[in-house]
Amino acid sequence: MPTYEYRCRECGHFFESFQNITDSPLTDCPQCGMPTLQRLIGGGGGLLFKGTGFYLTDYKKNSGPKKERSATEGRASKDGTAKKETASS
Repeated sequence: MPTYEYRCRECGHFFESFQNITDSPLTDCPQCGMPTLQRLIGGGGGLLFKGTGFYLTDYKKNSGPKKERSATEGRASKDGTAKKETASS
């Protein structure tokens, strides 16, 4: 839920309120009771990570370095069988 900032035009009371985006803006000041609240344009909140586990534990672990295949290894022939190149003498 976003946090909205409000200021009363009558008494100057400033406060923040957690509201759904679909909720209508508040109108009555909780301090003086007058219907003179103004919702302020805030800078917006950043992304907050609270708690533990937002580091290496959240990502898939690698099982080790990847083995590179050579250009000739695993090449298939037209009939679907793997070719194995041999050195001729």
